[in-house]
Amino acid sequence: MEFCATLFLFLASMSVVFAQYVQESELVINATLPMAHTDANYICATIDWWPDDKCNYNHCPWGSSSALNLDLSHPILGKAVQAFDRLRIRVGGSLQDQVVYNVGDFSGPCHPFIRMKGGLFGFSKGCLYMDRWDELNRFFDKTRNLTLKELEWSLTTRLVGRNSIHSLKPRNDEFLKLWNSKDSIKALVTFGLNALRGRHQLKKGVWGGNWNSSNTHDFIKYTISKGYQIDSWEFGNELSGKGIGAMVHVEQYASDLIELRGIIDNLYRNFQPKPLLVAPGGFFDKQWFAKLLKVSGSEIVDVMTLHMYNLGPGVDPNLVKKILDPHFLSRASITFGDLRQTIQTNGPWASSWIGESGGAYNSGGLHVSDTFVNSFWYLDQLAMAAKYHTEVYCRQSLIGGNYGLLNKTTFVPNPDYYSALLWHRLMGTGVLEVERINAGPHLRSYAHCSKGKAGITLLLINLSNQTEFQLKVHNILNLNLPTTKPKTGTFSHRIKSTFSWVGSKSTDEKLSREEYHLTPQDGNIRSKTMLLNGVPLELTEAGDIPDLKPAIVDVNSPICIAPLTIKFIQFPNFDDYGCK
Repeated sequence: MEFCATLFLFLASMSVVFAQYVQESELVINATLPMAHTDANYICATIDWWPDDKCNYNHCPWGSSSALNLDLSHPILGKAVQAFDRLRIRVGGSLQDQVVYNVGDFSGPCHPFIRMKGGLFGFSKGCLYMDRWDELNRFFDKTRNLTLKELEWSLTTRLVGRNSIHSLKPRNDEFLKLWNSKDSIKALVTFGLNALRGRHQLKKGVWGGNWNSSNTHDFIKYTISKGYQIDSWEFGNELSGKGIGAMVHVEQYASDLIELRGIIDNLYRNFQPKPLLVAPGGFFDKQWFAKLLKVSGSEIVDVMTLHMYNLGPGVDPNLVKKILDPHFLSRASITFGDLRQTIQTNGPWASSWIGESGGAYNSGGLHVSDTFVNSFWYLDQLAMAAKYHTEVYCRQSLIGGNYGLLNKTTFVPNPDYYSALLWHRLMGTGVLEVERINAGPHLRSYAHCSKGKAGITLLLINLSNQTEFQLKVHNILNLNLPTTKPKTGTFSHRIKSTFSWVGSKSTDEKLSREEYHLTPQDGNIRSKTMLLNGVPLELTEAGDIPDLKPAIVDVNSPICIAPLTIKFIQFPNFDDYGCK
């Protein structure tokens, strides 16, 4: 146990919680066939519409983080997004169904959201100028590490009547070739459209009437004319089921969704692939979701999006207790399973995303959602959702509220930012089954094929405040070896025999694993500073995101995870037949 003892003394020097108990556990990884798959760009974050006077519980945590006023030129913002290479960004949120677009035949006033008594969520309608839309897309282009020249398109458009395009084609066929190329980098932007325009309120919270699509049509047409690559268009925000603030009956919503599908197919008729159509962006209501798929019909909606805030209100004094309760966290799996079954039964052509999740609703928990402890919830839910075939997980938010990945004022990353970045860089698309032996509920364990390299990546989350887990990791392939294989020997030999590469490679070869051990500064789980292998994760003097360097560990040494810590472990030599 020399390695564990050394590590334990090192952690103790950082005032991490002392383990009162040590539990030996085993994990069996099935890398023969993934149990599910995610999108290569699973991590997503939202830029919301909330203005600075959006307040909850006498606290106003949004500042200038709205899509309308966020400082897109701030160097830390750009670097934080660029660190992902291709971060998926959703533009949307509660106020998206009150956003009008200053384009085409729109002739109303164009002003930002203002407080209004009786308005939806207490605000007026807000307007998106096309100059601001241009600025947002320049930001998206810059943070995709592509030059404007590479993405600049020249499109010729001619409008016939109000809502139809006579011709829409590039002047230069090379641009169309770039769009259609499988090798080109698409804009990973999801934009949430206003699905209430033209409707009227039938009674409190219930909206009816046909959707007026003209403003959306003109907005999408403008977007195409500028060459802006949109990965997906989302229809409305939290209008499903009983709705949040507003709801639309499923039959009416499905009819309007079909109309939007027609608009997208028409305007993008010269392009492949077309942007995805994403809906409904709301909380799960099994009957409503099932009926939407049935009524809209085959191939209308590409992605069913679920919103989830399973920690409850941000003001709840028991937030930390919930986050550290494994039984509470596991309840989310029921919703993930129900959504999966609903899609398989009623619309197997559609995939599922978590379209918005911030843990605690109403802007998150003050001094909780932006601290180390929140990563226990965040990483656990990322991993749990992936097991249920969730392809994308959109965090509320990139910036703004108490749950922003970035501080709304300084733009400095909060702990969850680094958790998201490590996931994005380490966890591949293949989700692997993990069997736990004598592990107990407080040890959360997940495995994926490694991203961009051979082997697997293990995510370990220790929710216990007093138990250290010492682990042996098995490959399921080894459990089927001939019975003549020795089953006795030293602890070191038994550890060594658990890995399936032994026998296919020289036993004299020095093999290693890569560990990323996450701990809070000074052992305080509500610290806003996360440590990676004992080193604080802080911006460099130049304002750059720090390097995320692993500890290189002898593969045959025991695996230890201290109380209230998190660890990613990459096994580059693990036989991963199902990942190839």
